[in-house]
Amino acid sequence: MLTAALAVLCALLVLVLLVQRPAIWPVLVVLAVLWFALFGVFRYRVRSWVARWVCGGSFEKSKTQFSLEPLSQPAALLSGETVLWYNTEFRTRLMKGEALLVPRVQKVLPGLDLQEARKVSGQLLNLADGVWSAHSSTVPGEAESMTLLVLNEETALRKVEAEYKASRPGYLVFLVDGYDDVFSDMLDSERARLLEGINRVLEDMIGRGTGFLRRVASGRYIAVVEERQLEQFAKRGYDVLDKIRALDPSVNLSISIGVGRGAKTLREAQDMAVQALDMAQGRGGDQAAEMTPDGFTFYGGVSHGVEKRSKVRSRIVADQLVKLIKEADHVVIMGHRMSDLDAIGSAEGVLRICKICDVPAVIAVRRDATLAGSLINALIAAGQEDDFIDPKGALPIISQRTLCIVVDTYQLGLVESREILEKCGKVAVIDHHRKGVGFIEKADLVCHEPYASSASELVTEFLQYVGDRDDKPNRIEAEGLLSGIMLDTRDFTLHTGVRTFEAAAALRRYGAETEHVRQLFDVSMVEYTTKATLVSEAQMYRGCAITVSGEVAPEARVAIAQAANDLLTIQNVEASFVAVQVGGGVNISARSLGAVNVQVIMESLGGGGHQTMAAAQLRHITPEAVRSRIQTAIDQYREAQKKSGLESESEQKKKDKQ
Repeated sequence: MLTAALAVLCALLVLVLLVQRPAIWPVLVVLAVLWFALFGVFRYRVRSWVARWVCGGSFEKSKTQFSLEPLSQPAALLSGETVLWYNTEFRTRLMKGEALLVPRVQKVLPGLDLQEARKVSGQLLNLADGVWSAHSSTVPGEAESMTLLVLNEETALRKVEAEYKASRPGYLVFLVDGYDDVFSDMLDSERARLLEGINRVLEDMIGRGTGFLRRVASGRYIAVVEERQLEQFAKRGYDVLDKIRALDPSVNLSISIGVGRGAKTLREAQDMAVQALDMAQGRGGDQAAEMTPDGFTFYGGVSHGVEKRSKVRSRIVADQLVKLIKEADHVVIMGHRMSDLDAIGSAEGVLRICKICDVPAVIAVRRDATLAGSLINALIAAGQEDDFIDPKGALPIISQRTLCIVVDTYQLGLVESREILEKCGKVAVIDHHRKGVGFIEKADLVCHEPYASSASELVTEFLQYVGDRDDKPNRIEAEGLLSGIMLDTRDFTLHTGVRTFEAAAALRRYGAETEHVRQLFDVSMVEYTTKATLVSEAQMYRGCAITVSGEVAPEARVAIAQAANDLLTIQNVEASFVAVQVGGGVNISARSLGAVNVQVIMESLGGGGHQTMAAAQLRHITPEAVRSRIQTAIDQYREAQKKSGLESESEQKKKDKQ
């Protein structure tokens, strides 16, 4: 503004002189040029003088330095990453009072990232036995950028934050598995001894911290502890499971634990603990399940489960199922993708219940993607072709009054058709697999019995409580249910209980012929050859047989599970893993004789299933890389077995030989 005013004044003066004496215009032009030149020099000198007055000839002893020196926070001036200057607080608190020439800032502030320090939140650094927040402001330069760095100590604040997080309350629910079954036949003195042992173990567990324990019902306890104590429990793998199991090895005594962590309120922590306990029970019990806002974490689950079911529950579930069916206008039944004999057999059994209730029902199944083609063909040959429908063809008949019954799976991502599940107004789930993450939520009826051998066993029990004496499945339907039981028990050799044989006996009374059921398991020459090849290529690893193969023919996919079953008939094989390439990924089928919980191993690979039967699907990986991952998962499982005192006999024999 000053320059413009002087220029205007000069121009007016020149105009006046030209009007008064026009002949001297050359002289005026020369004077104007000289005037502008002198003014430019004067203006430059004034700006330089002002800059020196503010900053001095250099930063030292300048006004800027004097304004930064009294700061209560440590401050430094950097050229690039070279330290030009630091104030007294910086020297006192970060350099132990020593005045040193520091060429690089990383020597004093290790880990400093100027880009991160430019963010609004700054960068946290652990310096001088404390926590500091570094903030920086950078001005780009022609040679190097200039950066002003200011640090704030947050040691006390972070200690308060850490104490707040460590003292957050967590909620635990303990439940003695099968309390009535375990203690019903005991003498009073024996029952008192075991209950006193359980109380002592749990009190010792909770008494190490500041929490409290209360017994709220027979075999049920609750506890509230701090987060720091929950962290210790997790690091020890909830070893209280092993201590309870060791109270009396002759009694099948175990507990399930549900834990709620990271909740905003204590009430929310309680709800999370109850959900976690349901998850632990659904996975077979004898384990701890932690629920946090990020999901579930499981501990234990390496022991062999036993049958702990009551027929009263089966009768109640059957009554509730019949009520839901009668309230619906249609029923759509479906199993899991690549359905097997258990899925189709149990679905046909549920369809018979719908027929007894006189409610229209169909089974949604992809005929081109099933492992139960023999059973479906037998039912169609018996005149029951209308029982089956393609999942896409079932969508038009679905309304909000339609009931969807899911059998042989609980996982949302494994159902035959997710569209059917979402479109139906009500949902019922019947499954026997041990529970895991990804289950179907908000179902109107859930019959989840991990102690049952198969879904067909559960449906067979329901049929005994539905309809009149004459309202029973026909021979083909009974054989389908029996084939499902035989498939999942491997001809009644694994995971069978008293209830399993009772269900099989009921199916025999309905007319099931074992020789006809055996024909449902017949395979083609291609399938048999593929199975034989997979078995012959198996390699032993820590009591487990592992087969890794390239792709197999699509019509021979059933041979993968059959090869895993056949490997168990080899001596000293406790578990089998058959991995086959499918497209760009690998499918793994795992089986065991019960001593090895293949569900836990498959869950570590992102899969799941049952204690003696599980699977996993890995994407974008080679078969040989899968072999290494399976071996690593087996190593981790064996280590968990050793900690729990459940090391297998073969592993113990190897150790004895060594």
